[in-house]
Amino acid sequence: MTTPRPLAGSARLFLAAALIAAPALHAQESNEPKTAVSGEPKTARTRTLEAGAKLLQGKAPLRGFDIYLVGFHPMKDQPQAQMEAHHYCHQVNQDFAQCVLFDGNTAKANMHGVEYIISEKLFATLPDEERRYWHPHNGEILSGQLVAPGIPQAAEKSLMKTKMNSYGKTWHFWNTGMAGQPGDKLPLGDPMLAWSFSRDGEILPGLVGKRDKALGTDTGKKRRERAGLQTLAKPQSGVDDLKGKFDRPTKEIPGVVDSKPATAPR
Repeated sequence: MTTPRPLAGSARLFLAAALIAAPALHAQESNEPKTAVSGEPKTARTRTLEAGAKLLQGKAPLRGFDIYLVGFHPMKDQPQAQMEAHHYCHQVNQDFAQCVLFDGNTAKANMHGVEYIISEKLFATLPDEERRYWHPHNGEILSGQLVAPGIPQAAEKSLMKTKMNSYGKTWHFWNTGMAGQPGDKLPLGDPMLAWSFSRDGEILPGLVGKRDKALGTDTGKKRRERAGLQTLAKPQSGVDDLKGKFDRPTKEIPGVVDSKPATAPR
């Protein structure tokens, strides 16, 4: 019997990349949307047109949206308004990714937003006026809140490592169901700028547990597994933007620090 040779360095890197980029085929497709959209059922004519388009038309812009992430967003102007977001992302290059956001992971899910993700290198090129739209990601990663269901733990940690110190610009166009609030039947009103959680206690009780139960994930375990990523964390812009805006006690997450100098006590 021949003993398998260990993979060469380049082969290991290729395998890791494939694990990260592959769709999360084994992630539980159990998060059904809570909002029923207004409108009549599709007619037979519409279904026939869809079937023809599927066979004859290309979908080139959708190729590459193969990274699946699930996290939570508070709205920057209304931090108590919080929603779960299923991200389907395309890593355009090493410094830029674009994601389509849904309120679930089944065929019935509603698209309710978009997010662009940039590296700290690209963030450093932005003017100050633009930076106020971009939220930091270290709190989401180190807390274990941001997950990539369906891929091996080592591949997920490697993916999260590449997102350390990155930033996201997220707009939600549709309230399909905030925590404790019913969703709208249609996309109504102005787009909502979303932010990130940078302290323990900011996210509403029960949101994380409900997500973990639905997807079979364990946020506490992921937090422990990612503890070593703290050494990579740099101070980030926007960490303190929601500080003091919650009606409950909050606590700092180790490694998550605002880049602005702390105000000296009076």
